[in-house]
Amino acid sequence: MVRRMIYLARHGETIFNRERRLQGHVDSELTALGERQARGMGELLARLTRGEPDWRVVTSPLGRARRTAEIIAGRLPHAVIEVEPRLIEISWGAWDGRLRGELEAAYPDLFGQSGWAFHAPTGESYPQARARVRSWLDDLAAEPERRVIAVSHGVTGRVLRGVYAGLSPDAVMGQAAPQDAVFRLAGGAIQRIDCAPAPEAVSS
Repeated sequence: MVRRMIYLARHGETIFNRERRLQGHVDSELTALGERQARGMGELLARLTRGEPDWRVVTSPLGRARRTAEIIAGRLPHAVIEVEPRLIEISWGAWDGRLRGELEAAYPDLFGQSGWAFHAPTGESYPQARARVRSWLDDLAAEPERRVIAVSHGVTGRVLRGVYAGLSPDAVMGQAAPQDAVFRLAGGAIQRIDCAPAPEAVSS
């Protein structure tokens, strides 16, 4: 019997990531590196799932996550993509689309705190983000077999892992959010599994 588990991935690098611009609900296309990262995650997940059918690929509705999910699903047999609004990135409200450097200069004290992401004007709060990912996790409990590949975002992915593992808010934001690795959530534990480096990231 296959163990119940979730494989959690973040979307590949985007133009906004490269510019160090906050994305939130403002979308940005994957870069060429981001496409290669998505292919790497797809190849890794194909090995981890051993070609077994019935793995659900569930993605945030934002284009960068959906494109990553499409690439991943293309490497899995019979994979069907489901769009899940509760996996969307947090909104920074008035800060969506702003350059991080500009905001760090304007709010230096705030950006020194681990929970800065949840104090943006008109943005989503930590309790709101926690409640929606908790709702999604709770809905998975009724499945007879949990075989889910979830594609989400940097902050929402941290919150999801934090809810799963019962982490404090400070510990949640202290987690890494790689774009070239997946996380296995199984048996109450979280394991990071790295992909092979994308060509641009290989040292000479």
